[in-house]
Amino acid sequence: VQLQASGGGLVQAGGSLRLSCVVSGSTFGINDIGWYRQAPGKQRELVAKINSGGVTTYADSVKGRFVISRDNTKSTVYLQMNSLKPEDTAVYYCYADIPTYDGLGYSVWGQGTLVTVSS
Repeated sequence: VQLQASGGGLVQAGGSLRLSCVVSGSTFGINDIGWYRQAPGKQRELVAKINSGGVTTYADSVKGRFVISRDNTKSTVYLQMNSLKPEDTAVYYCYADIPTYDGLGYSVWGQGTLVTVSS
């Protein structure tokens, strides 16, 4: 299973970006899928996730500004980021929880995509 993230870049404060992450190679679908981020000198933190039923979870710091969605037909998760702030600057990583036949499942991570928000 592989994850391919895209959509990062440089944007001014108040602007918007849309991240995408495509999952390929999963035989039994995808359970939770979402995004973490890691800013310089800080720990990786959950930004948003969405489960197979469409239930979403957001970090308090992004509630009302970011929207996560998934297209199961394309095995893709999106993160629409609006009203971006300089403190949103980080490397964003997508991840997916992959179910397995034995029920254990495992997590897969994509490569990071850098989001830089200038003030």
